[in-house]
Amino acid sequence: MSLPTVPVGTELPALDLPLDRSTIVATALASQDFEDVHHDPGAAEKRGTPDIFMSINSTNGFVDRYITDWAGPTARIRRVALRLGVPNFPGDIMRLTGTVTRVDAGAVTVEVLGRNARGTHVTAEVTVAPYEGQTR
Repeated sequence: MSLPTVPVGTELPALDLPLDRSTIVATALASQDFEDVHHDPGAAEKRGTPDIFMSINSTNGFVDRYITDWAGPTARIRRVALRLGVPNFPGDIMRLTGTVTRVDAGAVTVEVLGRNARGTHVTAEVTVAPYEGQTR
């Protein structure tokens, strides 16, 4: 099925992401987020959390990966709007799920939810489309 012809209501396959300390630290550093709560457990505890936690930039990257893995190599993300909820800590598994909510002029909008055992970590709306002049 080509991206522009995906019907509204299509559910994307779930993706489970096990999150360990190394992943949380590495993704924060890769996105140049040097806030100490993403790599220093003592600093995180002083700020009121039980451990380091995932950065918003890391979350955004995982949401983008989820969509592009589904949409394929000829797709590009046009827009992302996300809101964070409960944190992701080392040892969590974040499950990403998505549902196509709109198909408009070749672009597809997907509502993405990322959840862990404590609840919803991220709610996002992502619009993806084929590269100009290419179809899937």
